Amino acid sequence: MIWLGLTFVFLLAIGMPVAFSVGISSLVYFVVEQVPVQIVIQRMVSSTQSFSLLAVPFFVLAGNLMNETGITKRLIKFSTVLTGHMLGGLAQVSVVLSLLMGGISGSATADAAMECRILGPDMEKRGFNKGFTAAILAMGGLITATFPPSVGLILYGVTGEVSIGRLFMAGVIPSLLMTIFLMIAVHVTSKKRNYAKEFEKAPSLKDVFTGIADNIWAIMFPIILIVGIRFGLFTPSEAGAFAVVYAFLVGIFVYKELTLKKLFHVLKQTGVDLAVIMFIIICSNAFGYALVTGQVPQTLAALISGISSNKYVVLAIVMVFVFVVGMFMEATANVLILTPIFLPIMTTLGIDPVHFGILFMILVTMGGMTPPIGVTMYTACGILDCPVEVYTKESLPFIIAVVALLVILALFPQIVLFIPNLVYG
Repeated sequence: MIWLGLTFVFLLAIGMPVAFSVGISSLVYFVVEQVPVQIVIQRMVSSTQSFSLLAVPFFVLAGNLMNETGITKRLIKFSTVLTGHMLGGLAQVSVVLSLLMGGISGSATADAAMECRILGPDMEKRGFNKGFTAAILAMGGLITATFPPSVGLILYGVTGEVSIGRLFMAGVIPSLLMTIFLMIAVHVTSKKRNYAKEFEKAPSLKDVFTGIADNIWAIMFPIILIVGIRFGLFTPSEAGAFAVVYAFLVGIFVYKELTLKKLFHVLKQTGVDLAVIMFIIICSNAFGYALVTGQVPQTLAALISGISSNKYVVLAIVMVFVFVVGMFMEATANVLILTPIFLPIMTTLGIDPVHFGILFMILVTMGGMTPPIGVTMYTACGILDCPVEVYTKESLPFIIAVVALLVILALFPQIVLFIPNLVYG
């Protein structure tokens, strides 16, 4: 296992992409341990042979389709109507937009990149600090990671054999609470710095209902998915296929903005996105096999259990570990590698796998928004030309808000499990 760890750390240190670092370090381990190459290849290929995993390419394609159908700009307009009168103006708009976009993009980094390109320049023109702008636009992506249909939750469900339907249900209340917590953090900071409102008056009921009517197709999307999965109309994978058809029909017949040129762009972008995701999946599976072969999960479980038998202490240790690892590795790889290690420990202690999944997904995603190697952080800073140190300082109020929410969710699991238990029993 020493070769696996040393090779992996060295490759990350020299700037090797995570997927290649994971794959090459796994290959080095198998060569040193003289494991037949055929077994390694078989393990890598078998990781893609999952019916539930079909949901990932379908939802990625659906998200890219919806971003080209005019839904995004309508959601921005609706978010501005709802929150433009609050302190922080466009910053508040970005948080609400992340919630509304959660059911469409399903990706924190994609959500952050989109908002940085669209809202970033306008926020800077209105006098918002560049670091503050980058921080709130990146941290808003945390909402996307938990609100259905989250690609991360699908991968967690497939890897840990946890009900994806229950995970989708469980993500609703935490994502709503995260929206509120981040909006409070924006309000406090905006009050200190006197950041402007977009409007002086709150919206009228007529404005709100008009906004809902204009965005009904986007708002109904996650609702249809959840109801359909719950009542057996389709599985999560079939829900992904439905999402593609839904996005296609909305783009052509409702908003009439999906042209042939845009469709080719969507297919090209989806191909690139899926190549990255699937490459991470197959390399992570080989890495996971190496960890299991080296008895790492068992050793780590014994080590953690030796520290304390209190489930909350163990949960806190695991959450801190996951957050730290998330600073260095991409969220998708972390979900695929760490789920088989920590989920058995949690279930042994009596912690619900759905409850742990939501906490796990929030922490893994937040690691991508913190130094030193946060993918979402670098995406936001790169687009807005913001120094990482400035971003880090400005992101502290939002990190504190998310940590406070995580503590509440960890101590009161029924907040997470209320809707899944209500719907599924």
